[in-house]
Amino acid sequence: MDDGKAPLVIARQGHLYAGGRYLDSSPDHPMVGQMYAEFQIPHERHFDAPVVFVHGGQQTGLNWTQTADGREGWAQFFLRRGHATYVVDQVGRGRSAWREEHCGPLAPLRTGFAIQRFVAPERFGAWPQAHLHTRWPGEGRPGDATFDAFIATQSPSMASYARQQELNAQALIALFEKIGPGVLVVHSQSGAFGWIVADRRPDLVTALIALEPNGPPVRDIANLGPPHWFEDTGRTKISGLCDVPLTWDPPLAEGDALAFEKEDGPSRPDCATCWKQAEPARRLPNLARVPILMLTAEASYHTPYDHCTAAFLRQAGVAVEHIYLAERGVTGNGHMLMMETNSDESAAIVAEWLEGR
Repeated sequence: MDDGKAPLVIARQGHLYAGGRYLDSSPDHPMVGQMYAEFQIPHERHFDAPVVFVHGGQQTGLNWTQTADGREGWAQFFLRRGHATYVVDQVGRGRSAWREEHCGPLAPLRTGFAIQRFVAPERFGAWPQAHLHTRWPGEGRPGDATFDAFIATQSPSMASYARQQELNAQALIALFEKIGPGVLVVHSQSGAFGWIVADRRPDLVTALIALEPNGPPVRDIANLGPPHWFEDTGRTKISGLCDVPLTWDPPLAEGDALAFEKEDGPSRPDCATCWKQAEPARRLPNLARVPILMLTAEASYHTPYDHCTAAFLRQAGVAVEHIYLAERGVTGNGHMLMMETNSDESAAIVAEWLEGR
């Protein structure tokens, strides 16, 4: 697609693999746990810290390199502004080889889920803000060229949340150890990876940008539609934000667990009721060292609960800036905001926040 933009001027591009080890328990000793990353270094580089983009569930790094209707993605947007960019495929996904004996089984790939959650939530009305969605390019139905191009990119995820979080956090830390400290951009499922990486190596994460990160805290919710809208699921995240341990102050003794409680009611209209730590709340001292931006779209299934994630972080002593796109005049977006018709507008908000630091 010719969008009228000037040609990209790139000093260097290529790919690398980060992390990984040989699996001794397998007869042929394959390498497992490695993460693919492709990079582009602009000819005119204005910022020292590279930007690492991590896709979400069912996705690959293609989310960042081109929209489903053929426009440039966020990777090129940041490259044009003078940032070096790295786009990864999660461990066991895309060009990061999957081995069942290491990654475990895969969750089923559901096209209907992608339609309801990502492409056309306005047709289903499963959460109060869904009808505001207007920004998906094309009709959002099988047979539409843009829809088919998007669905062709979908890829199964590891079934175990704890496994996907642990393996990807390890690989992302290995990537930063190779390329140096940088900005970590996570979306959706990979939001959990961001908390873990920044907690374990705050020295390597110059800023964490969490686009509708995995949530809400403590327990996921089901979207029921009217009149009740939301229902907690039974699974409890051991760290509130994710399914692996984080660094708490005061520390948890062996065998101890965080205590959680649910608020009396929603703190925002048409939103879910939040879970939080029971007081006195423990702190997250490592995460508190990292500048964090959260971004939430107007019509996404995250819109009813992303404020709970921000509140959970703040209760733990983490200063997070939470921007609602609609409050900045960027409206109509769903969860896949980086692929929608106004993708450059949301990218500009992130870039201005980052470059203003």
